[in-house]
Amino acid sequence: MYNKPRRGLGSFTSASMADIAFLLLVFFLVTTTISMDKGIEMVLPEPGDTDIEIPKSNITNILINQTGKVLIDEVPILVRDIAREAEMRINKRGFKPDGEQIMIFSVKPHRDTKYNVYIQVLDQLKRAGAKKISIANPETF
Repeated sequence: MYNKPRRGLGSFTSASMADIAFLLLVFFLVTTTISMDKGIEMVLPEPGDTDIEIPKSNITNILINQTGKVLIDEVPILVRDIAREAEMRINKRGFKPDGEQIMIFSVKPHRDTKYNVYIQVLDQLKRAGAKKISIANPETF
């Protein structure tokens, strides 16, 4: 039998590896989309110089403590029941003749309130159809 002479292992140049890695990097940077968190979608009023006096009967205070307990006008309530209570208060107070909602909900969280509880309260108010929600600075109570 005829034995073929063994060839040595071939070698390749690695000079183009940097070019290939750079092209792959550019490709993934261009084609990757980055999803941005949109946050809470709320329409904020325009700043104004006039202070409007609002009757206390048109304001519902919602307090959230650091453990996630919620009080509506100093009465404890479960988060899941906020929508029903808010809807009842909106219907009770009614609307102005031009269709503007009269009831204002003032949400005041504790400084250590968990974010998800805060968002659940806002979601419940939106579910009830609340159009006027005031977000107060966190305080300790």
